[in-house]
Amino acid sequence: MKTISKTATKSEPVIKGLTTLLADSYALLGQTHIAHWNVEGPAFFSLHTAFQSQYEELFTAVDEIAERLRALDVYAPGGLKTLAALSSISELAAEAIPSKDFVAHLIESHEIVVATGVSARKAAEDAGDLETQDLVIKRIQTHEKTLWMLRSFLKNL
Repeated sequence: MKTISKTATKSEPVIKGLTTLLADSYALLGQTHIAHWNVEGPAFFSLHTAFQSQYEELFTAVDEIAERLRALDVYAPGGLKTLAALSSISELAAEAIPSKDFVAHLIESHEIVVATGVSARKAAEDAGDLETQDLVIKRIQTHEKTLWMLRSFLKNL
């Protein structure tokens, strides 16, 4: 039995874009998890639940991004030190902070991931890699929706 399959074309800018998107997404997952654990105050229940939904969605997303790298025949980076070095998302301190500051930090972090996604989308477009472009467009849409929700929480505070 003979099979014919199209091998995805490697493109260094696409690989770099996906690698950075993976690292930033993983960092955001961690920051969202910290916010979930440590949020306090009158909005505790709603934020605790929202943050859990967000980090669970991100857990699936990082797997999809890593698997796209593998589909491009590239090894996905891993390990906290490695991923942290590849990401530009800052870390929250494990201390008492107002819930609005958790939300503001996550807004900044989602904005970084959107910018990373836009860069990766452009690289995929330039390389004619529609599959990567599709994945990244979906990620951007998810982060933009989350940004709308987080920004809405901060209105009138």
